[in-house]
Amino acid sequence: MSGLRIPLEGPDGSGTAHAFSLLAPNPSPMTLDGTNTWVIGDGEDVLVVDPGPDDEGHLARVAGHLEGRRVATILLTHGHHDHSGGARAFAALVGAPVRALDPAHRLGEEGLGDGDVLTAGGLELHVVGTPGHSFDSLCFWLPEDRAILTGDTVLGRGTTVIAPDGDLADYLRSLDRLRARTEQVGAEALLPGHGPVLPDPIGALDGYIAHRRQRLDQIRRAREGGAKTPEEIVAIVYADVDRSLWFAAEMSVRAQLAYLDG
Repeated sequence: MSGLRIPLEGPDGSGTAHAFSLLAPNPSPMTLDGTNTWVIGDGEDVLVVDPGPDDEGHLARVAGHLEGRRVATILLTHGHHDHSGGARAFAALVGAPVRALDPAHRLGEEGLGDGDVLTAGGLELHVVGTPGHSFDSLCFWLPEDRAILTGDTVLGRGTTVIAPDGDLADYLRSLDRLRARTEQVGAEALLPGHGPVLPDPIGALDGYIAHRRQRLDQIRRAREGGAKTPEEIVAIVYADVDRSLWFAAEMSVRAQLAYLDG
């Protein structure tokens, strides 16, 4: 069983029996409460997923939390700065390599890709390729806890933006793949890169898939009604969304238009 851990106070400590989150101090409309840095394992060796931004205090706090344990590897769900910006500095603090799909974010000789299996302290972490939010997005399946670390592919609250280096067609395929895998392995929790743990993985993924299809239908109708530019479509489809988030909505609209016109 996943053994969900809910923090009694403060933003840190959510997760499962073998996955512990430490929240980076970078809250924003895009990052929600901040970036979740995940420590995987409770033995002598651990894995650290997404050190977060290049924030000296946060990185030192993560290193201090490890209490002398060895970081076998630092892993990145993707290369966006709020997840990877502190990776090199953290690697120097703990003396560990950085593995990522994108070679630009690696520190060491080994990359990271779909089907790879990482081990630390007797635990396995399986890499699942999930491009879409970004071209290099990965998720990680933790069988011991029946939990999937989702990075920005699925957030703990709200929905994910398709970034300029992402692709909606890839993202829809990734959601379908993640949904099928979740059911196949009996996952009991999603551990996102931002926001709280999701204890109903299938419900969350079904909601994400339905939301994407609904948005595509809304954009089709907006175009049929005469909207031509991404800005015009955002004003119609995202009229109920705070205007401070319209810049992010426009990124998603551009991705959806590319999908519809592809």
